[in-house]
Amino acid sequence: MTQTTSAPHHEDGTAPPAARYNAVVEAAVQQGLLDEGCPVAGFIDTEGVRASVGALHDASAATPGVLHTFAAKACSLIPVLRLLAGCGMGCEVASPGELRLALEAGFPASRIVLDSPAKTREEIRLALALGVAVNADSLAELRRIDALRNPSTTSVLGLRINPQVGGGSIGPMSTATDTSKFGVALRDPGAREAIVEAFRERPWLTRLHAHVGSQGCPLELIAAGVARSHELAEEINGTLGVRQITSLDIGGGLPVNFADETVRPTYTDYVAALTAAAPGLFSGRYALVTEFGRSLLAKNGFIGARVEYTKDAGGRRIALTHAGAQTATRTVLMPDAWPLRIGAFGPDGVPKTGPVLAQDIAGPCCFAGDVVAYGRELPELAEDDVVVLYDTGAYYFSTPWAYNSLPRPAVYGFRVAGPTGAVTFATVREPQSLDSIAAESGLAHVDALIERDG
Repeated sequence: MTQTTSAPHHEDGTAPPAARYNAVVEAAVQQGLLDEGCPVAGFIDTEGVRASVGALHDASAATPGVLHTFAAKACSLIPVLRLLAGCGMGCEVASPGELRLALEAGFPASRIVLDSPAKTREEIRLALALGVAVNADSLAELRRIDALRNPSTTSVLGLRINPQVGGGSIGPMSTATDTSKFGVALRDPGAREAIVEAFRERPWLTRLHAHVGSQGCPLELIAAGVARSHELAEEINGTLGVRQITSLDIGGGLPVNFADETVRPTYTDYVAALTAAAPGLFSGRYALVTEFGRSLLAKNGFIGARVEYTKDAGGRRIALTHAGAQTATRTVLMPDAWPLRIGAFGPDGVPKTGPVLAQDIAGPCCFAGDVVAYGRELPELAEDDVVVLYDTGAYYFSTPWAYNSLPRPAVYGFRVAGPTGAVTFATVREPQSLDSIAAESGLAHVDALIERDG
């Protein structure tokens, strides 16, 4: 499907982000991807994804042996994962489902890393059989691997530590607090000695992993956690008198700027901050693994949703849309931590203009807090208009919440041709059918709880 638009362009022939997305919204409406039958959908900018991956690789180009993996939880859609695999990414997974998706998307097992604080024996067996790298989350898990590991496995095996450097501004996103559920708490009494001994007892344990958190964690905090991991690796190798640890998994977590279109901090900023905190990190002495997710995709996607009704209540204007907690869950439940920029478009998909009005942008879920933006100054919205939730390419529409049995939205990838402005869409996920909702709700066992005579 293509749609020609007249978006303005830079001198190099590319449209600025806002203009490109305006053209995409208009094309989506004209091609029926956003209409009464499909009132909400997610959109992925495929060229933007490629550019973000390129920026990540460029930032570490001077360092040999870096494996950049994509955190599958950030966008668990097989076509998107396939796109990332084709861009040279590996994949970080944290469940049997994510592992299956990564394999279906074409990631080689040798470029997949399994992280999870609650791996079952069966998960570990499968990973070791496939040759997937495994980061044990605890000393107890290491003992489980002892019993399950076949010496012939090709899996790289590591141990996750909690550097306990503190939290960022969003508590639930901070994984290096004193009481975090992740990793071996490095500063707890006796922990450091136990970690060194764990490596001494296991010559096959060759990787150290640390991850400080993501949104809300400043670069300085991330760098401090990675520096502690690097220092510990040096200490372990020195104590053992052999270079047993050969790679460091330094996690991801680069925060995203949701305030405007600007990408900040950049991957170059990230490398600079880590280099300042741990000068030897990018020397090539250790092979490095990263696990970025949100920072690669957030700004390369948006949600489009129709306005079904508008109303006034208590002096407030409310626009009832089809994008709420079922697809913008974090923003609805934690609006101060996860604010989103909102765009207003007419029924034709063209940006609305005119005087602005403070409006609440509410969703379709049946609870009062289902609001994605409060008092937002926008051109007055009306029935059949379209609102856009920007910077939602990661987590939002890819992992929807089934509240009220609302169907999962369709997802489309798009490309905008340079000078022509032609928009091409590709289906990533079909909108969920009511038949699918019924099947998932146990339709095949409809009479299972009905008592039968005799």
